[in-house]
Amino acid sequence: MQPKLELLTQDMIARILDEAFQLMLKPGIKVQSAEARQLLAEAGARIDEANEIAFIPEKVVRTALETVPAAFHLYDRHGNPKVTYGGDAVQFDPGSSGVHVLDPETLEHRPSYTADLVRLVKVAEMLPQYAAQSTAVVCNEVPKPIGDLYRLYVVLMFSEKPIVTGSFSIQTLPAMFDMLALFAGGRDALAEKPQAVFDVCPSPPLIWSDFGAQNLIELARAGVPAEMVSMPLAGAAAPVTLLGSVVQHAAESLSGIAIHQLAQPGSPIVWGGAPAIFDMRRGTTPMGAVETAMIDAAYAQVGKSLGLPTHTYLGATDSKIVDAQAGLESGVSAVLGALAGINMISGAGMLDFLACHSPEKLVVDAEAIGMAHRLVAGLEVRTETLATMLFEGINFKGDFLKQRATRQLFPLEQYLPSPVIDRDSIRGWQAAGSPDTFARAKALTRQLLDEYRRPQIALDREAELSAMVEGLAREAGMERLPNLD
Repeated sequence: MQPKLELLTQDMIARILDEAFQLMLKPGIKVQSAEARQLLAEAGARIDEANEIAFIPEKVVRTALETVPAAFHLYDRHGNPKVTYGGDAVQFDPGSSGVHVLDPETLEHRPSYTADLVRLVKVAEMLPQYAAQSTAVVCNEVPKPIGDLYRLYVVLMFSEKPIVTGSFSIQTLPAMFDMLALFAGGRDALAEKPQAVFDVCPSPPLIWSDFGAQNLIELARAGVPAEMVSMPLAGAAAPVTLLGSVVQHAAESLSGIAIHQLAQPGSPIVWGGAPAIFDMRRGTTPMGAVETAMIDAAYAQVGKSLGLPTHTYLGATDSKIVDAQAGLESGVSAVLGALAGINMISGAGMLDFLACHSPEKLVVDAEAIGMAHRLVAGLEVRTETLATMLFEGINFKGDFLKQRATRQLFPLEQYLPSPVIDRDSIRGWQAAGSPDTFARAKALTRQLLDEYRRPQIALDREAELSAMVEGLAREAGMERLPNLD
């Protein structure tokens, strides 16, 4: 008795896939990697080398789909499976790659630095609602050539959870594999028990850039999971209709699967994305819009019909502070993603069209995530009869509090939120100083940071990991790494 959101009929899924296959033949997919074009050509695709366009037949993609794993796990630093990609498993991680953080005292957006990333990682580590960490914000004091691997370094230093990350250059990817392999026990062990999934983004419309396609190839050959993040922008970089954007997403993702599986059949890959509608009035990309969530739920349903693991970007807001709009947009979209059965939902903690991050919002969003998990768990029969046995001895009195079943089952039947959610009487709320949600989130954030302790395994690997990253930093022209204390 679990609820499920499905926006598409089976006939509509078939139409979406049919038109996606048509797009891969006309106009084709622009593939800017020579190696990827060669892989496609050898499999039977026609290549226009002068314009870097691949015309990919359906049979090439169908063959690739046959080798994609339907499910895989991400593991923590101790080698324990913690995240399931596949089926209707639902998990959440913080959003990634913000360039600003919200100052909780001034409510101003300011550039993010190492200390901000450390703070976000610590808070996410303390909240069980987040199954994985992310490389949440850019550290603006670090040179861009090593920015991706440096953010992974910070997460590894402060977290045991699996990681949703990514490399935005071909050169940094091997170093990031080596960093993860320190904890896994080598490259082969990392492929056997992956500790991270790497986002790889096609460029809308219908383009796989050189570094994007090469990342797919390198991830496939390393056996490290790839997570495609297709980003159709409805009305600007994609058709204005929601279904048209879903077709474009499918074409970009199917062509990515072909490249990936041709490089290494059987390597894990995720059908993911971060689409949005385009607001014609403001020229913005609202991630909190219900139509954005509808594109997400629809493309995820297409991916599920193909037996693929899924990902999306929901749980974020376009508001600039943690206010009622932030709660509305983040909570609604997190619930919709969970009802759609999407395996990994990224975006919690993020404001301002994914540009800004906030630990306090992470704390608030964790409550929406807890409620979403309770909803998708559905209704369960926990007693021999549904109700009749619980009425024995009641004698028309509201004495259910006295029953042993009440004491045993209420924490299973109810999601019990943290103090961020106010369920006190008005007198109790006033006695506490009448705090609003953001004030309560600030207080809990401070408490989580005070209670945080670095994982022992990170302490054990600190010297080796730091030496590796310090050498790469010097090559990038950075004399010393930022202080992590």
